[in-house]
Amino acid sequence: MTTVETTFNNAGTDTLAPPQAQRLSLYVFALFFIFGGLTSLNDVLVPKLKDLFSLSYTEAMLVQSAFFFAYFVASIPAGLLISRIGYMKAAVVGLLTMAVGCLMFIPATLSTLFPAFLGALFILAVGVTTVQVVANPLLSLLGPGSTAHSRLTLGQGFNSLGTTVAPYIGAILILGALNEVDPSTLSGAELSAFLAHEASVISNTYVGIALIICLIAAIVWLQRNALKSSKRPERLNPFSALDLLKQPRFAFGAACIFLYVGAEVAIGSLLTDYLMLPTTLHLVAEEAGKHVAFYWGGAMVGRFVGAALMRRYAPGKLLAFAASTAIVLISFSSLSTGSISGWSLLAVGLFNSIMFPTIFSLASEGLGERAAEGSGLICCAIVGGAIVPPLTGLAADLSTLSLALAVPAICYAGIASYGWYARRPHLAN
Repeated sequence: MTTVETTFNNAGTDTLAPPQAQRLSLYVFALFFIFGGLTSLNDVLVPKLKDLFSLSYTEAMLVQSAFFFAYFVASIPAGLLISRIGYMKAAVVGLLTMAVGCLMFIPATLSTLFPAFLGALFILAVGVTTVQVVANPLLSLLGPGSTAHSRLTLGQGFNSLGTTVAPYIGAILILGALNEVDPSTLSGAELSAFLAHEASVISNTYVGIALIICLIAAIVWLQRNALKSSKRPERLNPFSALDLLKQPRFAFGAACIFLYVGAEVAIGSLLTDYLMLPTTLHLVAEEAGKHVAFYWGGAMVGRFVGAALMRRYAPGKLLAFAASTAIVLISFSSLSTGSISGWSLLAVGLFNSIMFPTIFSLASEGLGERAAEGSGLICCAIVGGAIVPPLTGLAADLSTLSLALAVPAICYAGIASYGWYARRPHLAN
């Protein structure tokens, strides 16, 4: 295996002094941390709302559908927003939209209606989408193209730090009461009071998050003019990015983002319930929720390690290896019981680590000034998180949680194929 150099077009990068580029990179890493934490917090929210509203697995997975459908709706508009106001100002718009979504949990709580929570999550996710469309190409621009793979993987490492911390804290704040009270044993006024109280636990958590996001938005706003005008993509036709799908490497990569996000989210969403099964670790709700941190923590460790490995080994081959290993671990988990079953599934997170940044950078090689367009279109493919989890939930309702893991395993098979397909560097025209 040889070191692979990418072909990102970094025109204008030399207008930034290295210290300034490094400082801006730190702000971008903070954005990765924020949207990572909010995304993984859904893994705690799914079992909470499933229990509160007595939902099936398929219905509970609508939490992820509401969240990830926003990527399909908002990704291309986010790319257009970047072209009009620049990366840093667009990041502020995204952060403030996230704060509004968090505050929408207040009326959702007052209504105690499941669809109201889905609406709040959708608005929150529109903001997350905007921030993510900003962060990926911006990080690629803040340094030489030869290390773009490594930088994106490092950024995803900070994303994973957020996804690791959020479920653990969320399990303590949100899932604790599930260990003490079974809503199915309540009725009438007692049930209404319980639902209102537990819904307020959710809203209080998100209001606190909104305050933190507003603080970060203010800090980013102070850096809004740090990038030169040459850093802003030209204004785009909303549908001009679609012709990028004529490039097989890009189209296959976008499809694999769909598969990867769907598989990762499906597993993360089911983990709490899976680890509570007598056939796995048989944990109570709060402890099972805390264990989800190991899933995302594995991704965090793997991404920091992957940032170094990408400098030495072909990204495509590493991607194929990681996806193939994920399939093996899922098979172990499905066919075994006890600790082996639980920890095998948690270990999938370690091999998820390099997938998103590697797929993204492999698909984006050679896009040059169209990087923002490509990022918006690729982020549309994150809608896989809205489709694959409900399919997995439906499989669980029709069979068992263990057998339902076949759905994400199929997704990883597609990703392994892409890794092998894109194992050689893209040749610039």
